[in-house]
Amino acid sequence: MKYIFITGGVVSSLGKGLAAAALGTILEHRGLKVVIQKFDPYLNVDPGTMSPFQHGEVYVLNDGAETDLDLGHYERFTNCVLTRHNNLTSGQVYETVIAKERHGDYLGKTVQVIPHVTDEIKARIRLIESEQPQADILITEIGGTTGDIEGLPFLEAIRQFMLEVGPENAIVVHVTLVPFIKAAGELKTKPSQQSVAKLREIGLQPQVLICRCEHPLDDEIRRKLSMYCNIAPRAVVEMRDVPHTIYEAPLLLHIERLDQTICNLLRIEAPEPNMADWRRFVKRVVSPKKTVRVAIVGKYIELQDAYKSVYESLTHAGASHDCGIDLRRIDAELFEEEPDRVEKLLHDVTGIVVPGGFGERGVEGKIAAARFAREHRVPYLGLCLGMQIATIEFARNVCGLKGANSTEFDADTPNPIICMLEEQKEVLHKGGSMRLGVWPTQIVPGTLTEKVYGRLEAKERHRHRYEFNNRYREIMAEHGFVISATSPDGSLVEVIELRDHPWFLACQYHPEFQSKPNAPHPLFRGFIGACLAAHQS
Repeated sequence: MKYIFITGGVVSSLGKGLAAAALGTILEHRGLKVVIQKFDPYLNVDPGTMSPFQHGEVYVLNDGAETDLDLGHYERFTNCVLTRHNNLTSGQVYETVIAKERHGDYLGKTVQVIPHVTDEIKARIRLIESEQPQADILITEIGGTTGDIEGLPFLEAIRQFMLEVGPENAIVVHVTLVPFIKAAGELKTKPSQQSVAKLREIGLQPQVLICRCEHPLDDEIRRKLSMYCNIAPRAVVEMRDVPHTIYEAPLLLHIERLDQTICNLLRIEAPEPNMADWRRFVKRVVSPKKTVRVAIVGKYIELQDAYKSVYESLTHAGASHDCGIDLRRIDAELFEEEPDRVEKLLHDVTGIVVPGGFGERGVEGKIAAARFAREHRVPYLGLCLGMQIATIEFARNVCGLKGANSTEFDADTPNPIICMLEEQKEVLHKGGSMRLGVWPTQIVPGTLTEKVYGRLEAKERHRHRYEFNNRYREIMAEHGFVISATSPDGSLVEVIELRDHPWFLACQYHPEFQSKPNAPHPLFRGFIGACLAAHQS
């Protein structure tokens, strides 16, 4: 196995995760087997308890691990199916080291950052290697910015690891900022020089420099960066902001010959990549033949990364129909503050999506959106909380169940349509009471859900605490509420739809975590198809 370590300098949010994912795409198109992992320096054990305002979306893997949203990029851009071992945080490292110390594993030795913490980090790299021995390349992204105190143990571990495996088997790719100073009218290389100097102080010499910039790098700038950063000129790579979509990134990096440079450095022989399918997908995203307007009604709308996977899944589904997505992001609280805005903001949309979330804020606004979709026969897709919202709305306004609610929002509701499972009520540890990861789903024959999936079984990723209350199945069904998928034993409701609606589907799971550019999730693909049909009618 060969190893690529991706670090970042100057500022955060430079796009290291996107660079890692895009590189993985090109290398896979060369016929190489790629696996990607993320090291996060923060002390949280995982991002599961972090606010979306702090960290963006929490991305859930098949095994139930709550991880950094960059792992979503990795899975979308490549064929990787990742596990909890592909995301390591400082919190996990120190938790493990301290547990070993308490257990006596260190035989009375003084426990230190070197070697005990760094050994734990290196062990995670080795673990991925043992779990996926068929992989040709392991790409490891280091979160944070070079020079941050919390990231130093990770960089030191990489220095040691590279010494152990040899220079022909491991390289460092450094992502840095080359800012354009408007007053001077030129790009400045000094921040990148300083960042590389800091990395070299730590003992790491990058072999490739990926330069985030708003303007093209001319030959003079490349030569300057090459000389001062001690990097071969061909390995100074331009990565400008993509003009239309993040899916252009692999194509731009291939134009820069990044994949060939890395193959040369790691002494890998692989054929030129055939990017025809990827180009075809990008063309459909950039220049679609038609467009539909879809409303996303949520409570983290102002934060771009909070619903990242939902937005990307809509893009994938749209491209499969050669259709662009005109997204209207709506803060659910607006519908609570000004109810007349529901009609004003939703009257011209062809589809409504209500994504997942936790907590009471914005819930009534989401219920108003679900009601609008039901009454105006607008295609509706509810995701996790979006399913519970639709259920509560139907119970209140169609079944006449006064005060119907979830016990998450009203513990004393007279009609707890959504409630916590009995076995979860005594669990106090945050995250311990959730249904996480892949669970099997049994689809009811003859339903819209079967038509959308084209099969009677599915495996979907979950992240929630509360479930549909089975006491209300009969009365809801009498009014046209259809439970179209359940757990194999029938005890847990997975998908609901409405009998007298052209396309109203809501699921308890998160289908957005399994959508890919050229393999959109069936629910999103079906939803966009329904939006197109509504738009054309």
